[in-house]
Amino acid sequence: MLLSVGVGQAQEVCLNALKFTFLSWASGSTKISYERALPEQKQSAEICASLISAGYDKYHNNPLGFTLRYGHKFFLGDYSAERPFDGFYLRPEAIFCRYTYDSAAPAHPRTLAQMGALLATAGYQRTFGRFLVDGWVGGGYSFGTPADTGYHHGFQVWNWFGTRNDNIALSFSIRLGWCF
Repeated sequence: MLLSVGVGQAQEVCLNALKFTFLSWASGSTKISYERALPEQKQSAEICASLISAGYDKYHNNPLGFTLRYGHKFFLGDYSAERPFDGFYLRPEAIFCRYTYDSAAPAHPRTLAQMGALLATAGYQRTFGRFLVDGWVGGGYSFGTPADTGYHHGFQVWNWFGTRNDNIALSFSIRLGWCF
């Protein structure tokens, strides 16, 4: 176990974090992440699972399914092994989601959306004692069977300025968590 000497007391270095995606409930799913710091390499590994349907469905299409994602963070610049979750990072990430929803098309009352995405994200993470805040933005390539809405409970396909491209994935988020 790693220890760091503070002012007059020893403090345990946290290498694990459990996080909840802020406002994920408002987007139709509940997302929980586990991150493990690898301080010797200035990296961390993160896995996120999501239950699609546990939240407010803004499209009112009754989605039901799951999302899994894995990202590997590479911390940049000043890095401290005593605070292994703090700093700017780059993260390649793989996402898979599968869910059914009520389609707007009468011929397909219940439709399957099954999408994958490979993203490059950039973010910043900071701890305040044991409390953690993590925010990022990213984009990349998506593939599979998209939903009518273009939203896949972990990323959104390009659907702006009157154009849609199901192969361009965009993602951003804020996660709040606890280190242990």
